[in-house]
Amino acid sequence: MKEFSRRIVKFILKILVIIVYRPKTVGIENIPEGEGALICPNHVHGLDSPVIVLTNKRIIRVLAKESLFKNPILRWLASIFGVYPVKQGNKSMEAMKMSLKILKSNELLLIFPEGTRNGMAKGVKAKEGAIRLAAKSGKPIVPVGVQGNFKPFRKIKLNIGKPIYYNLTKEEVNDREKLRELTDELMNVIVKLRDEKI
Repeated sequence: MKEFSRRIVKFILKILVIIVYRPKTVGIENIPEGEGALICPNHVHGLDSPVIVLTNKRIIRVLAKESLFKNPILRWLASIFGVYPVKQGNKSMEAMKMSLKILKSNELLLIFPEGTRNGMAKGVKAKEGAIRLAAKSGKPIVPVGVQGNFKPFRKIKLNIGKPIYYNLTKEEVNDREKLRELTDELMNVIVKLRDEKI
């Protein structure tokens, strides 16, 4: 019964998203079928995560602070959206372990390399975690360019790029300079997808 209720709520939310944002997705075939992958978009708005999750036929997992789960409504919504709690203590290590578990279970995991909304515009350097996860798990990164400002009744577009695989040695995975270089290259791909006319 709970699973049925979740599906109904998710369906209703999807209809609302379609009405309010009229999402258009290009390149959906680039998301691997039955394989784990990191979905890495630019971070435009607080709603870009739900829009990406709701408009994809596969379940996309998201990580969130454990403290959010204290609120029963947020906890319930988290169960609908497949959100996993991450403990506040050793947050980065906990998130890495959980992320690898998700990817090795051949699920999709949503990560924003910018780390914060409009990080590129604010001059914030993108985080290297996505590349590290891709290399350690052997799963690809699927770059996504989110286009639009999330104003009601303005179209949101998701431009999904081809999966990128990172076959790195153990030394390269631990080389911050190498990870920085690959992260900058990934962000350039995401920016290109964001700015491409579709």
